[in-house]
Amino acid sequence: MKILAGNSNAPLAEAIAAYLGEPLTRCHVRRFADLEIFVEILENVRGRDAFIIQSTSYPANDNLMELLIMIDALRRASAHRITAVIPYFGYARQDRKPGPRSPISAKLVANLLTRAGADRVLTVDLHAGQIQGFFDIPTDNLFAAPTMVRDIKERGIADNVMVVSPDVGGVVRARALAKRLDAPLAIVDKRRERAGESEVMNIIGHVGGRHCVLLDDIVDSGGTLCNAADALLAEGALSVSAYITHGVLSGGAVARVAASQLRELVLTDTIAPTEAVRVAHNIRVISIAPLIGEAIARIAKEESVSVLFD
Repeated sequence: MKILAGNSNAPLAEAIAAYLGEPLTRCHVRRFADLEIFVEILENVRGRDAFIIQSTSYPANDNLMELLIMIDALRRASAHRITAVIPYFGYARQDRKPGPRSPISAKLVANLLTRAGADRVLTVDLHAGQIQGFFDIPTDNLFAAPTMVRDIKERGIADNVMVVSPDVGGVVRARALAKRLDAPLAIVDKRRERAGESEVMNIIGHVGGRHCVLLDDIVDSGGTLCNAADALLAEGALSVSAYITHGVLSGGAVARVAASQLRELVLTDTIAPTEAVRVAHNIRVISIAPLIGEAIARIAKEESVSVLFD
């Protein structure tokens, strides 16, 4: 096994390597003066099972190009199998045509990864599960739910918790977490007037006297979560926390969350936390490294990955 890391999330790559008991393969990923990316792998990878850990988060295009070039370098160095480990799969929100003459960029990225030479993809909580079908190579979509369930139970609120989907589109994901916790489910009915803005309209479910846990795959501007927290507390919720897999947190999102009524926002480290995230009083990061590390180990040993979904 050879584990390589791009520049997008070095701490996560190091944690995964530590979990596996394998050192990161030495490689140079650097920029020329015009910001052109250059990759040089400094160890022999011929005939090896290679895993590249690289989230395609901000700056998405740079990180994606790094990943593609690293795949090409491994292919030309005769690696036996190349697995792109993409904890956060960028462009996943562009999974359909929302209007005429618009792209399906998630499919384009899938094509790029395949043509570059990836033999397999491993990712976490795709924005839409059907993106797996965009790939013509094996694609494993891990779920962060088991990690979140353990954290919720450790916080001591599992006995009086209500899982809340912040919109109708996330009901399936929220229902799966509610089932794991043996908890009831509520839904926030919202109307989005324009991109990046949302207005909470109604709460479907009785949240009074409950510790509410909002669940979603991505938090970007944070407006939906903050509005949902206000609405839930107005309906009598004891507290509102949010568990989100991918903390995109663009623009003033961190300040918005810090000033909100959310007791805490819990993120996984699929995207490397910024300094603002690390110092925010109500944002906490939990590690997804053991889950990804175990999946990598099972892929390398040709064992079942589906047991990690239980």
